[in-house]
Parts: sequence; C-alpha cells; structure tokens
Amino acid sequence: MNLKSIFKINLNVAGVDEVGRGSLIGPVYASAVILKKECDIKKLKDSKQLTKKKREILNKYIKKNSYWSIASASKKEIEKLNILNATLLAMQRAIKKLKKKPKIVLIDGNRIPKMKNYNLKYVIKGDQKIPQISAASIIAKVSRDNLMKKISKNFMKYHWIRNCGYGTRDHLSAIKKFGITKHHRKTFKPIHNILSPK
Repeated sequence: MNLKSIFKINLNVAGVDEVGRGSLIGPVYASAVILKKECDIKKLKDSKQLTKKKREILNKYIKKNSYWSIASASKKEIEKLNILNATLLAMQRAIKKLKKKPKIVLIDGNRIPKMKNYNLKYVIKGDQKIPQISAASIIAKVSRDNLMKKISKNFMKYHWIRNCGYGTRDHLSAIKKFGITKHHRKTFKPIHNILSPK
C-alpha cells in the first residue's frame, strides 16, 4: 500500500519525528501528531525549513488542530541504551501518550520502535513528505528548544540557545575551555574523548 492510498482510505494517521539525536547534551525528544480535519496542511513544513518565529506560530496552530503528544528519553537513558535505542524509546512513549489511538503510524527515518497492537511504517525524509510528520517535527523542535533555553541560563558560556547543544565550533571551543557539564552525553565521541583520552 502506497502513501497516497493510505490517506484516501484513512484519515486517522499519526506522524512521528524526533529532535536532538545529534546533540551533545540533554534528552532526545519525540512528538506524535494526528491532525484534525480543520488543520490546513499547506501551512506545514519540515521544522528545519522554518524560522524560529514561524515554528513557534505553527506550534500553537498545530496543537489547536490536532491530537498531539511530546515525550523524551533522558541523557542517562541515552548513555545506557545508545542514541538509536533511546530515540526509539522516546518515539514509543510519544505514540502511547496520544489521546486517540491511530490506525497507522508513519515515522520519519528508516527505523521503527517495537510496539504491539500498532501499525507502524517508516518514511525516509518523511518530514518533507508527510504533513503529520512535519507537524511532529515542529512540536518536537519547539519543545526541545524551550528546554535548551531553560537549562542554558546556568551555562551561558556554552551558547546552547544558539547551538542547541550540537557540536558547533563555539560549543566545542567552550567544552575545551570550561570542561563538560552534567548535561553532556558522556558516551558521545567528543565528550568521551575528553573523559578517556588515549
């Protein structure tokens, strides 16, 4: 069954996407979204293609016109399970938190979590193809950005508001100068190399 036929047959479709997988700090977030008929899908795009202001406007719009959920896997879970399995765990949690159970779940990427009694399919570059996944990417991005803004207040030297914890030049430079924090993922290569130099 192709994607077009899925939408013709069934409107009860959930889209799922994650954010923060490549970050060096904090939890990974996942969102699940079932759009209501009132939602104008023409407004929706992959969160990476939108400005911060536009994402925040659409975040509110999507939440008013959908069944949505947000979930995460913690830094400790990432260190214990690895980032792939922690990401799948966050997705699983988001799907289970939906107030309405979807008949089909479309997940961005090429992996799906193991879940009984759910019909899950992955869609490569789904955030660019599927409105529900685009919506999930926006909610996940805004939610995690808000977390970055909150925790960065005590760690301004790392510029997390600007880099969201990713391995940018300014972030890596700050790590070398000021060391790692309680929020850094110790199993990620740049951090691991500092903790366990050869």
